[in-house]
Amino acid sequence: MKSPHLDSAPTHVTGLSEYIDDRPFLAGELHVGIVFSEVAHARLLAVDSSEALKVPGVVAVYTANDFDHLMWGTIFQDQPLLAKDEIQYVGEAICLVAAENKEALALGRKKIRIKTEVLPPVLSIREARDRKMFIGSTRTIARGDAEGAMKWARHRISGTLEIQGADHFYLESHAAQAIPLDNGAIEVHSSAQHPTEVQHVVAHGLGMQSKDVICIVKRMGGGFGGKESQSAPIAAYAALVARRLNRPARVILNKDDDMIMTGKRNPFLIDYEVGFDDQGMIQALNVQHFSDGGAYADLSTSIMERAMLHSDNAYFIPNAKIQGTVCKTHMHPHTAFRGFGGPKGVAMIERAMEQIADYLKIDAYDVRRRNCYEGDRNVTPYGQTVENNVLPELFDRLEKSSRYRERRQEIQAHNQKVLSGRFKGQDSGLLRGMSMTAVKFGISFTTRFLNQGNALVIVYRDGSCAISTGATEMGQGVNTRIRMLVQEILGLPENQVRVMPTATDKNANTSPTAASSGTDLNGSAAVIAAKKIRERLAVVARFCENLPRDRWASKTAGLGTEKEAQIQFPEPHSDAKVDENRDYIFKDGKVTSRKNPSWSISFSELTNEAYLNRVSLSDYGHYRIEGLDFNKLTGQGRAFMYYTNGTCVTEVSVDPLTGEVKVLRTDLLMDLGRPINEGLDLGQVTGAYIQGLGWVTTENLFYSKDGKLLSHSPSTYKIPSVQDIPRIFNVELLPNLGNTTNVRGTKAVGEPPLLLCLSAWTAIGDAVRQGNGKPYPNIKIPATSERVLRALKPEEFAAWEGGNA
Repeated sequence: MKSPHLDSAPTHVTGLSEYIDDRPFLAGELHVGIVFSEVAHARLLAVDSSEALKVPGVVAVYTANDFDHLMWGTIFQDQPLLAKDEIQYVGEAICLVAAENKEALALGRKKIRIKTEVLPPVLSIREARDRKMFIGSTRTIARGDAEGAMKWARHRISGTLEIQGADHFYLESHAAQAIPLDNGAIEVHSSAQHPTEVQHVVAHGLGMQSKDVICIVKRMGGGFGGKESQSAPIAAYAALVARRLNRPARVILNKDDDMIMTGKRNPFLIDYEVGFDDQGMIQALNVQHFSDGGAYADLSTSIMERAMLHSDNAYFIPNAKIQGTVCKTHMHPHTAFRGFGGPKGVAMIERAMEQIADYLKIDAYDVRRRNCYEGDRNVTPYGQTVENNVLPELFDRLEKSSRYRERRQEIQAHNQKVLSGRFKGQDSGLLRGMSMTAVKFGISFTTRFLNQGNALVIVYRDGSCAISTGATEMGQGVNTRIRMLVQEILGLPENQVRVMPTATDKNANTSPTAASSGTDLNGSAAVIAAKKIRERLAVVARFCENLPRDRWASKTAGLGTEKEAQIQFPEPHSDAKVDENRDYIFKDGKVTSRKNPSWSISFSELTNEAYLNRVSLSDYGHYRIEGLDFNKLTGQGRAFMYYTNGTCVTEVSVDPLTGEVKVLRTDLLMDLGRPINEGLDLGQVTGAYIQGLGWVTTENLFYSKDGKLLSHSPSTYKIPSVQDIPRIFNVELLPNLGNTTNVRGTKAVGEPPLLLCLSAWTAIGDAVRQGNGKPYPNIKIPATSERVLRALKPEEFAAWEGGNA
């Protein structure tokens, strides 16, 4: 069974895919706009809406006092839906304007007068750290004696790594439509990764019960983590207007407002020290992570936890002390982003690998390979065994397939010619660099109760099937994968199975589609439900096989000439385990007897017989990941169900005159177990790498000194274009049949490949190191052209900035 494309691909390419703002306007529907703060920190003294309400077409203005419950938050309820007494960041929502049309809305927003008393803001991690402005407490993961081992280590290096934020830049900005229903309930259509969170925040904010709020997510035009938590208040704004005025309402942010208002990937400041021996074997690691959480907690404490859990990445560290602290600033509350905190921890240790290699004058690949998890060196600093460990194979295979050793010699010879002026021809003045990095990404939510999913599978009399789960489709293909899983169980062709829009009245108490676990959780639940239906259908098939066709219910039930026989079912199985039925083969829309292959029945005919015999054709599946016991207080335990692994070699060129970087070649090898849909997985791998490439090279957020985001549009914020992708891009999946912990032996793909973009960043460092002959450079993320040029020529920039040039 092959289905290489995304289910929505035909409607995407023809422009027929419906997003929130494509939904037709309903009678009386209102446009809702948000008036937000232009200052980072202030006392909110008054909101004057009198002039706005005089604008023809402006219907109402709402402030914090109009919510029944003002505070919300995914982990800590510390954030107001609308600012009330104090403003904490530029872009914080202050009031809502509801209008009959867009023109009245735009003018009404301009007429709102906000009176404030401006207060000094804290806008950097360092300042917040010095002032001890923190969110939550400092967390620690430790093993062995890091301080003692550091003292007796033969060699030590240390460093500070600065990582800026990045914008999600989803193509569909935040959007929501709220429709009041005639029974007092409200229906919310939201571009959200977490419909249950939207349902909860809307219900809580409006003083309603969850049963009275239905959140529906058909699809998103991208999410990348930015719609995991921050969609909820947007939906609450539309719902407040709809509830108060009993009219449909929608909120649609434009790209500028979306970028100004919403949080980004958390900026990090990481101090680290590494002790190692003459061969580069790490003996001790001491790390302190500080992140910018922004004005409110959002998901920053969990993001920090994942950064800590990935500070080892693919490498065994016998003595480690890893600490993490979230700082509170007057910036927009930062939030989930593809990879969560994982890229920060991995960036730190991968840079340390390059520094160790430079210090010892050996190849960085050898340092990585020697430290790689292998054999009995397979337990993480938090005490989890790395099972089904294919990391050594990934390193060894990619070293050979990428011609790493030969290319390393070629690059060194090339750079020597460039530096001596002896190289002539195309790209004669460009330096080159290359690096291989790895990823070992833990798959599961580290908050244990989120590791559950549910699914409703319905089979109709005609043999078609509908699936409802808590997973949300944002272009990553989760609906396609879940559909294919159920297809396999029931043996149906693609055109007989449909995955329905996600809705909280069909799947309750769902987890966000995040942590790369959408298919793992929801697909597993759908498989459980489908297997229960298949088990019952197999019993019906046995009944039909042993009964003359003229006595089947379809021949007698309508006439009432014969009472259907009572079909005896075995004891029902629990959700945790549904046995395979060995007597019948479900394939290609038919059900065939194994013992008597000449007997078969079409799936649609079988489902009709089941219905006429009063056999249930729908079922509910619930799945939870067992065996997770990570203790957040001690920093020890099994945090993840399994790891998705990969390695990547990236070669870059660097122009020493401008600092411009081009990615010449990328060779990427991923372990994804047994893919459900290899085409989709390859798309996720390449897309994740390129998105990460933007994060580490070009996506530079510029803020004014008073905390205003200046780069809030496509013209000032540079995401990767076709010119930025590798000139040669080789992607291969490692065959791995040893992963048996997950549904169908597959492994999650959403986030892990993004972290392999760090090979481009470390390759830039390698080129700079060879170009100026100095120790491995300290280049921030993103490594923009200016920063690369500064790293290449630090003395010239120092002299220029000092006024001596």
